[in-house]
Amino acid sequence: MMRWIWVILLPTLALAMLLHVMIGAAGWGISVLGEQAAMIIYELRLPRMLLALLNGIALGLAGAVLQIVFRNPLAEPGITGVASGSALAVVVVLYSGLLLPTLWALPAIGMLGGLLSLIALWLIAGGNTTGFRLILAGVAVASLAGALVALVLNLAPNPFAYLEWSLWLLGSVANRGWEQVYLMLPSLFIAAALFAWQRSFINAHIFDAATLATLGFRQRASMWWLLLGVTLLISASVVTAGVIGFIGLLAPHAVRLLGEQRPLPLVVMSGLCGGLLVVLIDALVKVIPTTVELQLGVVAAFLGAPWLIYLLAKQRLQ
Repeated sequence: MMRWIWVILLPTLALAMLLHVMIGAAGWGISVLGEQAAMIIYELRLPRMLLALLNGIALGLAGAVLQIVFRNPLAEPGITGVASGSALAVVVVLYSGLLLPTLWALPAIGMLGGLLSLIALWLIAGGNTTGFRLILAGVAVASLAGALVALVLNLAPNPFAYLEWSLWLLGSVANRGWEQVYLMLPSLFIAAALFAWQRSFINAHIFDAATLATLGFRQRASMWWLLLGVTLLISASVVTAGVIGFIGLLAPHAVRLLGEQRPLPLVVMSGLCGGLLVVLIDALVKVIPTTVELQLGVVAAFLGAPWLIYLLAKQRLQ
């Protein structure tokens, strides 16, 4: 393992976390002292930073696993339609009033929506997970799920609910608390356990598909266990922070640019890199001088969309 990457990544992540906590609406640091300062740190800034970190880790892990098992550098939770499917399931449940926003059942509902989207993606792509067919299938699934979400929002009888859900879908960790952090943790731990269980199968993707088929893995079962972990991560992220796109695309490619190509280290480092990216982007959101605070997902899209265009152009030239 390339230790120098860890030497750079871990201290940078720790510094970014400290920077995020130090930045507030009034600028740097805390302008008050005593119990009030402690409350601001513990109740506002710390849970927001941790939620940004956990969401980034989840999206980085999910993006890396998708790219590895699909053997496609363009695979990403948003592009494959999994995030949109999770969002649709959550919006429908909240719209119907069956569940409250902080109930533990919400990640399971989101996972079901993401899993159905993944099945639809697989069927539309015809099992072909390489090249542009997967991307086109993902765009179709994401567009349909997005249209259904828009329909549900337009049918909302309460205009304030429409506005709240619309802003939530743009992705943000602002005005979140410890409840969302606690919702995120179990999904992250379970998915990490699934990935650790299937680490040999992940590592075996260093070989081509023909060689992998001769290594004795139960490929279909292993792939679906990994995809189950991916959908769990994405659904938990959607439930707690809305749709944050492109982090699952940016994080693995950032790790590759640092020189790490091996599948398992790539997954681990992509999780840390994703956490670093989201923490830094959210810190940037807090300091951009706008009348209304920008949504995290919007800023992430501004950073990720050009990179996606570059990758598409690069793949076209090959």
